[in-house]
Amino acid sequence: MTDEELDEIREHVARTRGCHKIFLGYAPGVGKTFTMLSEAQRRHLRGEDVVIGFVEPHKRPETIALTEGLEKVPTKKMEYRGTVLEEMDTAAIIARHPQWVLVDELAHTNAPGAEHEKRWQAVEEILEAGISVISTVNVQHFESLNDTVAQITGVHVRETVPDRILDAADEVVLVDITPEALVNRLNRGVIYEPEKVPQALTNFFRRGNLVALRELALRRTADEVDEDLTRFLQDHDVDKTWGVNERVLVAITPRSLAAKLIRRGYRLARRMNGRFWVLYVRPPGVALSGKEEQILDEMRLLALDLGGEVVDTVGADPAAEIIGFANRNQVTYVIMGQSARSRVDEVLRGSVVSRIMRETRNVDIVIVADADHAEGGFAG
Repeated sequence: MTDEELDEIREHVARTRGCHKIFLGYAPGVGKTFTMLSEAQRRHLRGEDVVIGFVEPHKRPETIALTEGLEKVPTKKMEYRGTVLEEMDTAAIIARHPQWVLVDELAHTNAPGAEHEKRWQAVEEILEAGISVISTVNVQHFESLNDTVAQITGVHVRETVPDRILDAADEVVLVDITPEALVNRLNRGVIYEPEKVPQALTNFFRRGNLVALRELALRRTADEVDEDLTRFLQDHDVDKTWGVNERVLVAITPRSLAAKLIRRGYRLARRMNGRFWVLYVRPPGVALSGKEEQILDEMRLLALDLGGEVVDTVGADPAAEIIGFANRNQVTYVIMGQSARSRVDEVLRGSVVSRIMRETRNVDIVIVADADHAEGGFAG
């Protein structure tokens, strides 16, 4: 089979596979199912063919009300240990072949004897059949976060979803409310029965847990947006692929101000959930003093201790090296020290800062003052 034939097959699969939209939350009760049903009602009013594959309204009246008017594909009743359980009927959904199907709680484990062990596996089959899916899931159910969630909450989540399901989704929407608003819903009996509220507040719904889980959901969604943006810009031949997560470049020279610059870069990257590099441009053919080499060694260790990446390069034009690195790595912030050069020298030879501003796009430059004003973190 030729490469052209393989490409045609891939394109055909991409055209026939359904779209997958995921509403992502960080805890029960944030409103994922409600939001999914609200969108379904809007699509239904526009004339789109939307059916309910499986929705768990948790006896919430406002959620149940949003199911009215939407066709429900009958569930499959299965007996397990003397109890009759209802599971989504994947075969019936595929036979009905709607434009969109709603599937709640991707991480759900089906009863023994069902077509698939996990609900997300059924969703994959539905997508392959060319049916688009709108689904819901909480961030704690993703496999890569299992250990992190256990450390935060003290609970090992048993029902997990492979991260590739989220990565392959066509659209991921974060359903977000503040932890305070979520706890208020819990206290009003919106999420659980009143008798279960006190235990929930002292376990999973502790404020610290909710804050941490919300942060995980925000980061995971930001990663998805960042990947989608980069892919879009690359596909459309856009040469400046600036990401959502901040990327900080700290430019240093072997002077005492370098440590201050590195710490500033670390704090900025940490506050913005970003990445940071420490760059030193070594002049070609110039031997540094023993003290200067010692300072550079100390700065490398400091940068690595703070989670930074150290880049030591050789170049006769430091500004060009900084500009090139910033463009290649989609840097959003450049941190530099106050120049040790005189104002007259900068006017005659040109300012490094001005050149970086001219020759980069979407880059903010932070100049850190030197208390002694006798040394600069970067000499242009």
